[in-house]
Amino acid sequence: MSQEPAQQKSHTAPPHRHRVLLIGLLTLTLLVPLMIYRSWSSPPPGNLGIHDGQLSPCPSSPNCVCSQAVDPDHAIAAIPLSTNRQRQWKALQQILDQQPRATLVTVSDDYLHAEFRSLVFRFVDDVEFLIDANAQVIHVRSASRTGYSDLGVNRARVEHLRQALEQAMTASSD
Repeated sequence: MSQEPAQQKSHTAPPHRHRVLLIGLLTLTLLVPLMIYRSWSSPPPGNLGIHDGQLSPCPSSPNCVCSQAVDPDHAIAAIPLSTNRQRQWKALQQILDQQPRATLVTVSDDYLHAEFRSLVFRFVDDVEFLIDANAQVIHVRSASRTGYSDLGVNRARVEHLRQALEQAMTASSD
């Protein structure tokens, strides 16, 4: 019986795998800076502000919530207006000032607009508040400027701000 020499297994990946990996790395190298540039240079959308006494409706994409929306995917509860409206409005501004990567853009007696930037890619989300004295609420809208899904970030942000405002109002009434 003749013994044939044992074949050694190669530990290198086939050439087509190297090509796929290289193409993937090149794509990421090009896409990531493009995404960052796009997020930094995205101008505020033209639909910000008050339109016919309301905040703008959410787009069909799931990256927006608004207390004036009627569909459940975008609807979120408005914030009850305090009997001390001025104190509540000031408290909301202070809370927004303390949020990481948040900038107050517009503040008036009944409207507030803030921008929030994501940590890594610096994507911008616009958050708006509108006092509706007749309904005794503060309407809120939070929307991503870019992308399709926000993985619930805007909804979570509004709930966090709501809770912080409730705590601030409770603490200041003591």
